[in-house]
Amino acid sequence: MKKVLILSNHFATIYKFRRELVEKLVEKGYEVVVSLPKGDDNKEIEALGVRIIETYVDRKSLNPIKDIKLFLDYLKIIKKEKPDIAIGYTIKPNIYGGMASRIRKTPFIANVTGLGSAYYKGGMLKKIVSTLYKVGLKKAKSVFFENVQNAQVMIDDKTITKEQAAVMNGAGVNLERFSFSPMPKDDITKFLFVGRVMEEKGVNELFDAIKKIKSEGIKAEFGFLGWFEEDYSQIIKDLEAKDYIKYYGYQKDVVKFMREAHCIVLPSYHEGMANVLLEGASIGRALIASDIHGCKESIINGVSGFTCKVKDSGDLYDKIKKFVLMSYDDKAKMGQCGRRHMEDVFDKRKVVEMTVEEIER
Repeated sequence: MKKVLILSNHFATIYKFRRELVEKLVEKGYEVVVSLPKGDDNKEIEALGVRIIETYVDRKSLNPIKDIKLFLDYLKIIKKEKPDIAIGYTIKPNIYGGMASRIRKTPFIANVTGLGSAYYKGGMLKKIVSTLYKVGLKKAKSVFFENVQNAQVMIDDKTITKEQAAVMNGAGVNLERFSFSPMPKDDITKFLFVGRVMEEKGVNELFDAIKKIKSEGIKAEFGFLGWFEEDYSQIIKDLEAKDYIKYYGYQKDVVKFMREAHCIVLPSYHEGMANVLLEGASIGRALIASDIHGCKESIINGVSGFTCKVKDSGDLYDKIKKFVLMSYDDKAKMGQCGRRHMEDVFDKRKVVEMTVEEIER
């Protein structure tokens, strides 16, 4: 029996977005071992038929001592487990898992789910991360990306070779779990934002657009799901007090909220591949999102939703208002077109098959 070691920084990375891959590997007879931080939800991953090794990963820390400890932990795990292949998800498992696999001469596949704030903001942090990536991914068998732009950035700065890069359609979307449902027939058009409430998700522009929409008395409701950065605590309270938004906090199950909405909005500055857009379109909801790689792939502009200029609250307002003023039938047609786009391009089964093929190659 062949053994696959998966290195991750969080329960959700595996259970929410890669569960079908894990299930397929178990079904094919692989022994699957998952290294990730301790958590009450880990038992749900174990229930898939895998073994868990609890490994502390500080996702936000820039402390080199903590990162060296993670690297040493990965070295020990790979030495003890002797996997036939190791797979990393997200930045630190990719970098330090890649380094440890290289030393232990274990084949390694990295998954770059987005370049993140370090690349987006540039400067010294980007140089450090880029250098670490070059070391960690030097001998990687493959590096999976969720959009072509992210892959090209790493090829252009010689972090990886063109031959190492493989672009997938994100993590794909489970068409059964996010099954189609008819567009709701409400008098008020409901928009939903799902994600961390932070600047890089475009919430400042969204708040500006909402204020303008509300000042004109346009019938629209704006729901927000997800944790917020501390800077936004008072802003959210003020917007709620004025009845501009409805804030629901973090919700484990987003499907119920998506079904009640007409349109999913994500004016993000950068994404790997925005899963929330894939999920919303799969359910049959229209999309409004930034015209950037990682968002625009999920939208057929003008057919299944609208793309808007990044960091442009005026253009975002125009697209929101345009959608509100559409007839119910046209809104419903947008949702239906989005669902067909997911079936044609983003079916998770196809993404899982491609990943398994690469593991077995």
